[in-house]
Amino acid sequence: MTTVRALATALADAFLSDGGWHRSHLVNRGGLVLGVRRRWLWPVADAVLVAYPHPPRDRPRELAAFLATLDPLRGAVTAARQHGRPIAIRARPVAPTRTVRHPWHTPVIDDIGDLASMLDLSIEHLDWYADRRDMNRRATDQRLHHYHYRWTNRSRLIEAPKPRLRALQRQLLAEVLGPIPLHPAAHGFVPSRSAHTFAAAHAGQPVVVRIDLLAFFTHIPATRVYGLLRTAGYPEPVAHTLTGLFTTRTPHAVLRQAPTDLPHRSARLAALRAGHLPQGAPTSPALANLCAYRLDRRLTSLADAFALTYTRYADDLAFSGDLTDRRTTDLISAVTAIVRDEGFQTHPDKTHVRGQADRQLLAGLVVNHRPAAPRDEYDRLRAILHNAARTGLEAQNYTGHPAFAEHLTGRVAWIAHHHPTRAAKLAKLLAQALTAP
Repeated sequence: MTTVRALATALADAFLSDGGWHRSHLVNRGGLVLGVRRRWLWPVADAVLVAYPHPPRDRPRELAAFLATLDPLRGAVTAARQHGRPIAIRARPVAPTRTVRHPWHTPVIDDIGDLASMLDLSIEHLDWYADRRDMNRRATDQRLHHYHYRWTNRSRLIEAPKPRLRALQRQLLAEVLGPIPLHPAAHGFVPSRSAHTFAAAHAGQPVVVRIDLLAFFTHIPATRVYGLLRTAGYPEPVAHTLTGLFTTRTPHAVLRQAPTDLPHRSARLAALRAGHLPQGAPTSPALANLCAYRLDRRLTSLADAFALTYTRYADDLAFSGDLTDRRTTDLISAVTAIVRDEGFQTHPDKTHVRGQADRQLLAGLVVNHRPAAPRDEYDRLRAILHNAARTGLEAQNYTGHPAFAEHLTGRVAWIAHHHPTRAAKLAKLLAQALTAP
């Protein structure tokens, strides 16, 4: 028996198939679906043309949902059922979706076939990686999962995509997500921006307020990613498939392994159970920044109202300026409300207010005067390098780091950044440590 939804879907596909966008054309194509032109098709066509002056060729689902609300169509299905003569769908004319809007310099991907060709996949393999049948979550055999799962000591779930999916995500990160503009306040995982640019905006300020977002990636649902991709102009089927490639739903067996003392356990497990950005996928940081665009815009406006500076590094929100205790309380309250309204949560135990008499720390950098790694970190690294120059690198590798030399080189670059004195001393000690017997 044909339902309202099935009939609306068939008519939407037919209306968007090749042909004009006029009353008679829509009625004729509706007649192909039904095998005869029913009288109720005329008011349906009139309603469609009022709601959509131009054919929504990128939105067949939206058009079908609209058709399902129309009284003439619903009445026809009800009457046919009551008379024991249900409406039959005789034909299903369908045309590929097309890109209608193209606001940014992203690649034009009109339909699923175009996306499969771009990724050098068959339609079947594309469907498998996008997991549109939800097999990844329901499969008991780990070989059928697209991700490796690991709970860390910090009570975070790392969901790392397996090599083939990771390669697809990297390609989409460069070609699809890369051209979409970010908000200027976002500094984490952004080319030409860094923890230093994030912190530098707050250097030398009387008061620095840092607010942490709880489970940042997990609280960005698949629906928000889909909305972003639709805003970028991708037709509904393409946006839906891309969303499947970018998000995941955590399997039940993995959720059962969650630590019993996981903070905000119920809310976080519920978010993991639904579609979300996986922490561990190369696309998640960029998507998180893009999906937080409206959050950044609202918090920037709030900071302007308080005459403050605002920046964000991943899940760290930073505000700085001249603040009294009362204005600080008002600021934190307003930020919490905006964050909640945007679908995120603040971490109440990680909100810090620091004046110039305190150590103002942002993203691991002290910003009381200029962004710099804490003195105790510098001293520890200098001691390790000094001892390594005498005893060799491996003798100082107490944690068993698999690439200890590269690790030390990275630490030197971090601590010496924009600090010539430290840079000269550490570079000399590192050279001695690397050449030690």
